[in-house]
Amino acid sequence: MRRGVAAVLAAVAAFALVTSVVGLWGATTTLNTDRWVATVAPLPQDPKVNAAVAEYSTTEVFRLLDVEQRLRTVLPEQAAFVAGPLTAQIREQVRKTVQNVLGSDRFQVIWVELNRQLHQRVIDVLEGESSVVTARENGIQIDLLPLINQVLRQLSDQLPTLFGKQITLPDLSSGAIPENLRLRVEEALGVTLPADFATYTIDGAGHLWEVQQAVASAKRYLALFVAGTILLLLAAFVVSPGRRRTAVQFGLWLVVAAVTVTAVLRVVRREIIETVPAGVYRDGVDAAMTTVLGLLRERGTQLIVIGTAIALLAYLAGPGRFAVWARHWVARWTAAGWRRARAGSVVVAARGPGFIARNLDAVRVGGLVVAILLALVLSSWTSLLVIVVLLAAYEVAVTLIARRHAQVEPTPPPALG
Repeated sequence: MRRGVAAVLAAVAAFALVTSVVGLWGATTTLNTDRWVATVAPLPQDPKVNAAVAEYSTTEVFRLLDVEQRLRTVLPEQAAFVAGPLTAQIREQVRKTVQNVLGSDRFQVIWVELNRQLHQRVIDVLEGESSVVTARENGIQIDLLPLINQVLRQLSDQLPTLFGKQITLPDLSSGAIPENLRLRVEEALGVTLPADFATYTIDGAGHLWEVQQAVASAKRYLALFVAGTILLLLAAFVVSPGRRRTAVQFGLWLVVAAVTVTAVLRVVRREIIETVPAGVYRDGVDAAMTTVLGLLRERGTQLIVIGTAIALLAYLAGPGRFAVWARHWVARWTAAGWRRARAGSVVVAARGPGFIARNLDAVRVGGLVVAILLALVLSSWTSLLVIVVLLAAYEVAVTLIARRHAQVEPTPPPALG
């Protein structure tokens, strides 16, 4: 009975641990302002996201301005047939303008500041409280009005006759987004914006809404849930008459739980993506979700590796025939390697200083070459600083070793003539 109870507790603890990791990811990444901003900041630079947003924003601008109808109004009746081709050319120019604005450094400031403002009270997409990326029972909503505002500003300079008058819209490049932005756009253009203008909705995402509610509930009880997971695991080992067997079971169940939760998340992600029209929109949503869920995917892979390592090590510590053979093989080769290492260290200690003294310039250049190669691979400023410090220490060390060897090594007597 104790063995069966321990096995059940190990399985429950494994699934609880994976669920806790998902909850901690939501609390520390998606619900944290700085980490959330760092996660979504690269999205406008992603080519697929950029293309999807540009296509949708261009469609919205043309819906607002009704470009073809305006052209038919101003063109002579005999030239009305060119309204369609002209509209297509203008649409292409507008789309390029949207892509330029979306990929510009100025819009990056707007995007980062917009997300930062929306997380001042730790508002998160998974809780469905964000006004830019929100989830409802029927879909996900993304507000692109700040982008449309910047596009209209730029179009007013490039195509002033497109609006029929001079328009004045707020410049959002500083990151300050007014609360009455929709009203100001309406006043500048002299139109009433539709309720869904510049709000892209991914329909049929009810599953995501359910996941959000579960994550929101888990956040409220996250500390208790994590503590309960630890208590379950401890109870499994306390009750178990064979703790090594319980460790193997826990490791295997941890792999199963991580794979199961990963599969569930992939199904939800696929169902959400399939609700988006195929083409540029679906590619953009797919790329955005890949970026947002990247860290969670890494955590799942780590749990699979950890579970496999726990199960394997616990098994190798047991009395099984393969485990005994593996331990014997490892012990034998470890002892042989240790003997070879000691013998090699003796040789290096005896001959190393002399080799360095005889080839000091080559040793110095070799250290410099290795440092340059490391600097090319590790391109961060912190890595570069560490490499410089280690290179300086290396150069000083080989110089001191060469000088000390020269002082200890006796000078050979002059040859008799």
